Order: sequence, then C-alpha cells, then structure tokens
Amino acid sequence: MNQKKTSYILHLADNSLILGQRNSEWCGHGPVLEQDIAITNITLDLVGQARSLYQYAASLLGEGTTEDSLAYLRTEREFLNCLLVEQPKADWAHTVLRQFFFSTYQYYLCQQLLSHPDAQLAAIAEKSLKEVRYHVRWSGEWVIRLGDGTTESKQRLQLALAALWPYTGELFMPAAYESGQGTDLSAIRPLWNEKVQAVLREATLDLPGETFMHSGGKTGVHTEHLGFILAEMQYMQRTYPGCEW
Repeated sequence: MNQKKTSYILHLADNSLILGQRNSEWCGHGPVLEQDIAITNITLDLVGQARSLYQYAASLLGEGTTEDSLAYLRTEREFLNCLLVEQPKADWAHTVLRQFFFSTYQYYLCQQLLSHPDAQLAAIAEKSLKEVRYHVRWSGEWVIRLGDGTTESKQRLQLALAALWPYTGELFMPAAYESGQGTDLSAIRPLWNEKVQAVLREATLDLPGETFMHSGGKTGVHTEHLGFILAEMQYMQRTYPGCEW
C-alpha cells in the first residue's frame, strides 16, 4: 500500500464530502426554489465524488475498510480537507463565493488528473469534471449577480470575500503526500487567479490585497468548525455502529 497515494485520495474525498455536508445545510432553505434545488444537486455531486474516492481508498487500505468507515469513523485530525470547505455557510453570498473558489480550483485539478497514470483516479476525474464545469458556471454567475446587484448584495459579497480569501492560499500549498501524484499546484494557481479575478472584476468587487493565508487542514489541523460538522454527520453511525438503511 502506498501511504502517500491513499492520503492524497482521502484529501480529495474529504474536500468534496465536507463541502457537500456544508452545502446540504441549505436544503429546504434556499433563497428561491430553483436555487434550493441547484445547491442540493451540487451537494449530491460532491457526495458522489467523495463516495467514488472513498471506495477507491478503501480498496487500497483493505482490512475491512469501507467508504462508510472512512467518512463516519475518522476523527478531526484524520480528515485532510482544506480549511476553506469547512467554513460556516453564513449567508448566500458566503456559500456561492466559497463554491466558486473551490470549484474553480477543482476544475483545473481535475483537468490535470485526466492524464494521471492511475486509471482509476483519471476515470473519477473525468466523471467529476462534467459536474464541476457546471459548478463553476453556476457559482460564478451568482458572484456576478450579487456583486453587481443591489447595494446590500454587493456589501454582503464584499464581506464574504474578506472572510474567505485568507483560506484560499492553502489550496496551492502542497502537502507532503501531494508530491509525486501527477499534479502541479503551481501550474493551477495562475489559471485560478486569472479566472477568479476576471469574475470578481465583473462583479465590481474590490480585489483583495496581500494577506495572511491560513493553512493546516491538509495535515489534519482544522478550525473548530470541523468538529461540529463531524458531530452532526457522524452521530448516527457512532451511536448505532454498523447501522444500515
């Protein structure tokens, strides 16, 4: 078993699962029915991506490991998701901006993974890319809509930008297990910057300047928010071990 490879797969899976869990908090609470359905469908896409990756990781780990045990029986320090995806949903502006930041990063990452020497990872990336392309378009349109909308919507989005921007740098800080995995974060960063800045300008937002970037999530050092996410997400499986629908 290649420990670096399984850690990398878990990192990818954890990003999708935790963001999916966050987005699921909007189910039944979206601003309008159509967008309630849209964010729920994005949630299902993310959870589906996580399942494919957890299943693959479980097959590599063996010893009775399953996708459920990886999702529901690991502690905060064992999760390798970036800090951005665990931030509270706050208002709609925070949610769509966080989705845009992450989906843009995920889009370029999946493009690189298409040529990964591991056929299984490449296949998961190919399927995910079809979904992520829509996620980028949907969230980007909302960023523009809110930023170039009313005084209140722009103010909310500007506040969301100030809150979330310091968590974007970690996306491009490679963890030890990311080296040798066939992806190059330094090549993704300029593409991400170009796309993000173009949308923020169209949204008439003030672009953020140099600031401190938080990190630690990729190595299991998380904000206090992840513990609350896992407490809710894992409650059923930990209270009734081995339960099935």
